[in-house]
Amino acid sequence: MSTKALHLRHNLSHRRDKYRQFLGIALIALLCVTGQPSSRILFALAAALIVAGIAIRLWASGHIRKDQELAQDGPYALVRHPLYVGNLTLLLGYCLASGLWWSFPLAVAVVWGFYPPAIRREDAKLERLFQERWRNWAGSTHALRPRFDRLGQAFGGSWSLTQSLRANGEPVIAAFLAWGLWALFQRLG
Repeated sequence: MSTKALHLRHNLSHRRDKYRQFLGIALIALLCVTGQPSSRILFALAAALIVAGIAIRLWASGHIRKDQELAQDGPYALVRHPLYVGNLTLLLGYCLASGLWWSFPLAVAVVWGFYPPAIRREDAKLERLFQERWRNWAGSTHALRPRFDRLGQAFGGSWSLTQSLRANGEPVIAAFLAWGLWALFQRLG
């Protein structure tokens, strides 16, 4: 095996975070380019999931002040990792919209390979940074399954478009995701 291939294999095994966002975007781009949507009903459901995923990501990224303060309002009142919830919602939507049977096992492989280790690393980092505050919050807030009994808290706090743009370039990502949905819509049979 070549040195470059070994280096890539090492990075994928030990530095997954470096590739997670790129791989997710590449997977969605692949589904948008190769997709052959055929059912208007499934496409409408998929579009609703994609729009919901975009909205969740925009909402979450406008509340987070990464490594500076522990976000516990907005979507963080419902779930510890709302950006990942948004990603999973988006990915399910694109798999449905694409009409490609193989998109589902591929998406499961990507999610299984990247998200559990990322959640463990992020939780460990937040616990180191925020200690008892994080432990109290994490003890009553699931990683990915929302707690809908906290909806009142979820609509509190301050959301900022500037923060959303600064945190992740989220509005730019949302525009790319909307373009992908439009590209699939153009091929709807």
